[in-house]
Amino acid sequence: MSPRSAVAVRTPTALPPWLAHVLRAQRGPVPWSAVVRGALAAGPLLLVAVLAGHTSLGVVAAIAAMLAGINDRPGGRRAAVRRLGAPALAGAAGLLVGTYAGDHAGPVALTLLLTALGLLAGGASAIGPVASAGGTQLLVAAAVGAGMPLPDSGGARALAFLAGAGWLIALRLALPTPGALAGDFRFDGERAAVAGVYEAVAALLDAAGTEHATARRAALTAALDHAQDALAGPRLRRCASSAAERRLHAQYAAALPLAEAATALAWAGAPLADRAAEGPRRLAAAVRGSAATGPLPAPARSAPALRALDDALLRAADAFDRGAGSDLHTRRRGARDLLRTAFGAGGREYGLRVALCFGASAAIAQALYHSRWYGQHTHWYWLPATAVFLVKPDLGPLVSRVLCRAAGTVLGALLFAGFAAVLPRPEGLVALVAVCGALIPVATRHFAAQTAVVTVLVLSLVMVGGEPQASVGRIGETLLACALVLVVGHLPMPGERGGHVRARLASAAGAAHAYLVHVLDGPDGPDGSGDRATRWTLRREAYRALAEARAAIARSAAELPALARHTEGTDEVAALLERLVDTTTAAAVHLDDTGRLDRRHGDRLTGLLAELAAHRERVGLPAHVTTCASYDAQGSRRVQKVT
Repeated sequence: MSPRSAVAVRTPTALPPWLAHVLRAQRGPVPWSAVVRGALAAGPLLLVAVLAGHTSLGVVAAIAAMLAGINDRPGGRRAAVRRLGAPALAGAAGLLVGTYAGDHAGPVALTLLLTALGLLAGGASAIGPVASAGGTQLLVAAAVGAGMPLPDSGGARALAFLAGAGWLIALRLALPTPGALAGDFRFDGERAAVAGVYEAVAALLDAAGTEHATARRAALTAALDHAQDALAGPRLRRCASSAAERRLHAQYAAALPLAEAATALAWAGAPLADRAAEGPRRLAAAVRGSAATGPLPAPARSAPALRALDDALLRAADAFDRGAGSDLHTRRRGARDLLRTAFGAGGREYGLRVALCFGASAAIAQALYHSRWYGQHTHWYWLPATAVFLVKPDLGPLVSRVLCRAAGTVLGALLFAGFAAVLPRPEGLVALVAVCGALIPVATRHFAAQTAVVTVLVLSLVMVGGEPQASVGRIGETLLACALVLVVGHLPMPGERGGHVRARLASAAGAAHAYLVHVLDGPDGPDGSGDRATRWTLRREAYRALAEARAAIARSAAELPALARHTEGTDEVAALLERLVDTTTAAAVHLDDTGRLDRRHGDRLTGLLAELAAHRERVGLPAHVTTCASYDAQGSRRVQKVT
């Protein structure tokens, strides 16, 4: 969901956090374009394959379309290519490896191979959301390839998997969305994301001097992250290839100084006149309608931050008129940085847990299958595939994932048993697959609902492929996977618990420190202005890292007390870092206007960094974040250590 429309349904505060998270769902308008894409993806692919006499390949293609549909979220078209395509490539590779391993390796060798894949995919998942989705599809497809009895070769299965995901990507690129009626058809998602930034700036200005300012600043960060991701898709990078792209680049870049000025005004804590927010709102309307800005009301210029806001509005109006492309103020992560994340504390902890869960579930499933303990069916791959989804921390706290998965599977299996008793085969089941594909974009708002829809879809595919009705087996293996993941999730691991949260917090602290040092000792000399493009890049990185740390901390806080206690105190440090970045932003705006900082900014920076130094040992912050600014009698800047 977009950062502007997602609203959590709040549960009573008397409930413990782990239970409140289970009952929490997202609300918002129905994504009708995604619903249409879902209806046209898995079902029609399966129908074509059945009519062509290649049912088994149609089942694989439908599975790929289903997995891609789970990742099909609102945003720009081209960003969706990476968000859907990269995991699909990983899934095809996993299917290829799993198929050949299942055909040629014995149970022990296969289990060791799947465990190694789990270690690799788990560590890589710490890199980011796309890598996490890729790791999930790699492991799920490897289990399916090794265990699903299909007559096709590994290469044919991999091609069918790519075709299924590629079909949904083609639908994502070709079909119109509600915003496509204004401006260039190709960039409606990107245009809406950029407009959302200006709306978030206006909302923050409205909230200045109120208790809502902190939440509005967080919403502005989310809107900027969303727009940056939308504009960072293929061919929407540094060299825009069309006038529409260059215009979007310029409009996004023009929002950054506005966001900086709005943050400084919110930090000052004084209420603003309604006139201050009117300009950003008119700019948002101009972006959405792909129209001219018209006259913009100028705010008063009575303070440095207000003068910065007025200057930013003037620059935005000029950028809207010229439409010249600009940098997205983001830096690509190098291979060394990615490897450091994957093999860091967070990646190691997650990789070990994924490997242990995936390997143990594969071993148990094969032992049950080869002993014929639970019948003749060949669905042993269900157990490790289910464990992969349950062990993913980005789907919510552990106990929440387990409870939602169990409830959703039971509900989905019972629903499918009723459908299977009355629907004709295979046409009725193919229609059921199409209906489930259409429901996935709505069901992703709650993990239990998503599980129920996916369970019905998967059981339909299994039956279309020639297997008997398997609702009971699906329930049994899901409950077994839930128990296994609960046990593994509470086992002690090498290193410190809560490594993922601490790694995110350390990354946020490092980004905040880099931003602070650049502002206080910028490359342009003693006037303190520094290189503004670099400054905006560093500010974006700091706020994005803080948002990721906040999300990880919130998930950890909703765990059972035995797990939540390992990250106690991290939310306080995240709040300190947010105030530090806000203060640094206010200091940067003041430096631009006067060339020097006043005592208020210096005292606030010194106090915040002293508090961070006090928390450093407890939560494992890097030592270099204890630098701070101090001032001599003339008010000049220098950087020294807090003792």
